Amino acid sequence: MKFDTPATANPTDRMKVLGQPIDRIDGKLKTTGTAHYAYERNDAAPNAAYGYILGSAIAKGRIESIDVADAKSAPGVLAVVTYENAGKLGKAKNHTARMLAGPEVQHYDQAVAVVVAETFEQARAGAKLLRVNYARTAGRFDLAASQASATKPKSGTPDTAVGDFAGAFAKAPVKLDERYTTPDQSHMMMEPHSTTAAWKDGKLTLWTSNQMIAWAVGDMSETLLLPKESIHVMSPYVGGGFGSKLWVRSDAVMAALGSRAIGGRPVKLALARPQVMNNTTHRPATIQRLRIGAQKDGKITAIAHESWSGDLPGGGPETAPNATRLLYAGANRMTATRLAVLDLPEGNAMRAPGEAVGLLALEAAMDELAEKLKMDPVQLRIINDTQVDPEKPTRPFSQRDLVGCLKTGAERFGWDKRNAVPGQVRDGRWLVGMGMASAFRDNVTMKSGARVGIDKKGAVTVATDMTDIGTGSYTIIAQTAAELMGVSVDKVIVLLGDSSFPASSGSGGQWGGNSSTAGVYAACMALRDSVARKLGFNSGDVVFEDGKVKSGNRSVALSEAAGDAGLSAEDSIEFGDLTKTYAQATFGAHFVEVGVDSATGEIRVRRMGGAFAAGRILNPKSARSQVIGAMTMGVGAALMEDAVVDTRFGYFVNHDLAEYHVPAHADVPHQDVFFMDELDEKSSPMKAKGIGELGLCGVGAAIANAVYNACGVRVREYPLTLDKVIGKMA
Repeated sequence: MKFDTPATANPTDRMKVLGQPIDRIDGKLKTTGTAHYAYERNDAAPNAAYGYILGSAIAKGRIESIDVADAKSAPGVLAVVTYENAGKLGKAKNHTARMLAGPEVQHYDQAVAVVVAETFEQARAGAKLLRVNYARTAGRFDLAASQASATKPKSGTPDTAVGDFAGAFAKAPVKLDERYTTPDQSHMMMEPHSTTAAWKDGKLTLWTSNQMIAWAVGDMSETLLLPKESIHVMSPYVGGGFGSKLWVRSDAVMAALGSRAIGGRPVKLALARPQVMNNTTHRPATIQRLRIGAQKDGKITAIAHESWSGDLPGGGPETAPNATRLLYAGANRMTATRLAVLDLPEGNAMRAPGEAVGLLALEAAMDELAEKLKMDPVQLRIINDTQVDPEKPTRPFSQRDLVGCLKTGAERFGWDKRNAVPGQVRDGRWLVGMGMASAFRDNVTMKSGARVGIDKKGAVTVATDMTDIGTGSYTIIAQTAAELMGVSVDKVIVLLGDSSFPASSGSGGQWGGNSSTAGVYAACMALRDSVARKLGFNSGDVVFEDGKVKSGNRSVALSEAAGDAGLSAEDSIEFGDLTKTYAQATFGAHFVEVGVDSATGEIRVRRMGGAFAAGRILNPKSARSQVIGAMTMGVGAALMEDAVVDTRFGYFVNHDLAEYHVPAHADVPHQDVFFMDELDEKSSPMKAKGIGELGLCGVGAAIANAVYNACGVRVREYPLTLDKVIGKMA
């Protein structure tokens, strides 16, 4: 099915099942421990051996020698695989660094060897017996020190320029020119990268924790130099990813190499938490400069956003200026992205790449501009709203209700009670303040396919390689099929995360829910046509409801229509050029109240609220869960998350959950989430958009703005740790 014209009335509009707050259909399996994750596939891969990865002790240089003798003779050890005996390997185009080092070392903790043994403990002990001699070379590990050498990246967001920014900024009566920094951050999902691998007759089976099944097959094909047809990837349950599992990592590659080395016997391998931080990917640090010029009435006349980040040679930038290109009006504008070469572990996508860190700077800058103008921050944003792409005024937004989000969010939060003068509101020893920020995230769509069948009992089965990374994919896919085929959710079976199923959009970039359900919609519409033809019904007026197929005065049970052999259909959704005609994005407004301890500078988030416009909400219960999880992640980004780099040796020092701090229960207050009533017929036949990343975008800046309102201290270097606050408090 080609989606290249706006959606009209269709079966999704009935909203009998879609749009309802249905409980997660996989919830019972996950809460009872009966959902099998990648490391737990003893049912499918019994008698598995264990793999343990030894990571590089240096960040840059070469391996001069590896002595494996002691490790190979250790109790229980079955094999040791290094670059010397792994066979010829390629490098997947999605990988910046190789998954197996040797002889070159590209970053700290890059996999050097995998030891395979009968038990985990024996594999780990064997890895400690490996003797690796390195020739260390100087590396670059400090973004600030490398900023001057940063260059225009070969890929990613290009520099943009509209109008005459320099001239307009120079003439603006009110100007802001500030620098903001964000640190390296780690995904810190609950389930570490894990894989069980097995070979049979030259073919590889992987049970792995991955967000994008078809991409995983491609990565493994390019790495192991195998045809895609010889690789079977399964990932039915994923314990979180946040972007770190968009591509296979060393757990999958090394488990596969380890299994091949012991004759195909299954090998299970999970990265330890320190390896997750230094061996896989992370959100790279940024240095950002915001310049905004405005008239005294608040109208922006000039806006510029420049960003610097770093990555390994061949890597890409953090695209922080993305949101600035589309969020506010202004005739004269420019954005620029620069990339420095850093020899740190690979920088790559983390939840809402670009917008998440870009809005930490932009929305703090807007708050500072409002202060200069002596204007309410909400009003400043309203008067700079635009219904067209500011860079291409002939391209309108498909739907844009930022103003509605701002007004609704402000009213629900009680923004009118805010004291605009910092440091004026107290609750005992706590200084209390309010802050707000806009939320913005591009609406991305991806081709997605599915197969839908009906059996002789009237049950509907959906098969697609889509993944559920904790987002509720199983449930909204079941709701989509139930709505289209006219059955209840309990009559739908959803099969996910298997490369033998039709390729889906996968989970990432906030595109998964909208795109994958649109793919199921396409397959269901094909199946509806097949049923109508079989029954001799006019497909134009056929109705599927209550387990029956109806046309005029005729009604046939779905089970009867399927017959003993059953019926099935397969199709995919392919998106046309509507994104060229219409700017498509999701919007929201965050509101936060914080307390700052007047004696210690400790910051506590007291309450949070937000209003969001993201097209049709397919399941308000799971959508709310996505947003409150994202808001919680924003608390971490604002107040505590900082992967500290040892700039001498090039690694993240605080590489575990004891020292890399993320929000805990006591850090998360009441969160009010409100979804605006919106349909976006130009987004997909579902008239939906993404929601999971929108809730993160902007919330950290709202917290920073609230801290300023509470105590009068403006911190532009995230996270806002108390040492940055207490010394500046009056």
